[in-house]
Amino acid sequence: MDVLLQVAIILICLFYGARKGGVALGLLGGIGIVVLTFAFNLAPGKPPVDVMLTIIAVVAASATLQASGGLEVILLGAEKVLRRNPKYVSILAPFTTCLLTILCGTGHVVYTMLPIIYDIAIKNDIRPERPMAASSIASQMGILASPVSVAVVSLVAFLAKFPVNGQVIDFIQVLSITIPSTLAGVLLIGIFSWFRGKELKDDVDFQKRIADPEQRQVVYGDSVSLIGKVLTRDQWTAMWIFIGSIAVVAFLGAFQNLRPLIGGKPLSMVLTIQMFMMLAGALMIICTKTDPGSIGKTEVFRAGMVAVVAVFGIAWMADTVFEANLPQLKATLSDMVKTQPWTYALALLLVSKLVNSQAAAISAMVPVGLAIGVPPGYIVAFAAASYGYYILPTYPSDLAAIQFDRSGTTHIGKYVINHSFILPGLIGVSTSCLMGYLLAASAGLL
Repeated sequence: MDVLLQVAIILICLFYGARKGGVALGLLGGIGIVVLTFAFNLAPGKPPVDVMLTIIAVVAASATLQASGGLEVILLGAEKVLRRNPKYVSILAPFTTCLLTILCGTGHVVYTMLPIIYDIAIKNDIRPERPMAASSIASQMGILASPVSVAVVSLVAFLAKFPVNGQVIDFIQVLSITIPSTLAGVLLIGIFSWFRGKELKDDVDFQKRIADPEQRQVVYGDSVSLIGKVLTRDQWTAMWIFIGSIAVVAFLGAFQNLRPLIGGKPLSMVLTIQMFMMLAGALMIICTKTDPGSIGKTEVFRAGMVAVVAVFGIAWMADTVFEANLPQLKATLSDMVKTQPWTYALALLLVSKLVNSQAAAISAMVPVGLAIGVPPGYIVAFAAASYGYYILPTYPSDLAAIQFDRSGTTHIGKYVINHSFILPGLIGVSTSCLMGYLLAASAGLL
């Protein structure tokens, strides 16, 4: 009975924190940890310090890239690709936003691209809902394929403590599964989006809207574009420093013999990521005229620090309960998750919707899954299930897509659940999980 009450406390904190938003999600963990320790006399768990430090290092580098203007170089290149191939925007746009997320480690880059995607679609008589909804979903799916995302570095750090046949599932192995599975999901989203909804000329509601000259001007409006903007040498320098650092991290992950031996073992990839991300941020400051004071004001930095607080509160609270009740939980759940591993994926999906964060869902569920006996291979195979916050259209990128689509085709339905993002989300995540399972099995991890 005590276990159910303790789990209920976790769920209440998660639900209320998610409703409040921002750092509240992590801070509500403080209530949970106090109640669990003082009321139930549980020994406090261990906060995931390695994960938190890695997040801070990655966020610092990404925020420096944004503050330096290097992010605009990447965004401009993405826009050029889309404008050269406007007829294929429904497929290319989601790939573009996904790849931007993979490079930058955050889905927040999508906000700059959404008005550009809308402009390309509407000016070419393409239903904006098609690329807009797909692009919002793909931008979040890219998080699990990014070597510098909070979710991936958290996943790698947790897996480092659970070897498979004596070998740790390392950084490169994780990405070798999550990258192709993510891209497969994005491809299916693009193909589905190509055919979804009515053509604009056949859409009665749309035609009624543009029959009003004022509304027609609103719908078609003026073009939004980064093309023509003059980029400085500092912006290019910052971009190449950041991309180069990611390449070095990936290279060192692939060839562990290039890492120094510490205590007879190659330097861990968790520490390697931390070092080179800090180095990237430092080099961008030294080699460009970036104002260090502006770094902490960027959207990437603010979002990243919120993630740190969320991981701290959620993971500490969850670890407290599950460490105290581990024998009982193993006896109850281990057989089920071993024979029906898809139940872990479903639980991860639901928790993700509850906390509105892939990193927070991974921090809450991966340690629990590993502790009760979910094989690490399944943890990696079903990593895409950590993205479930498309189920209800409450995430900022989805709301932004609705706002930027002045045609009204990207929408929330009468019953809320029947919105523009639900089908692309279900298609993308289920495809990624299936592909992840096949790739993990072929790699001998299952």
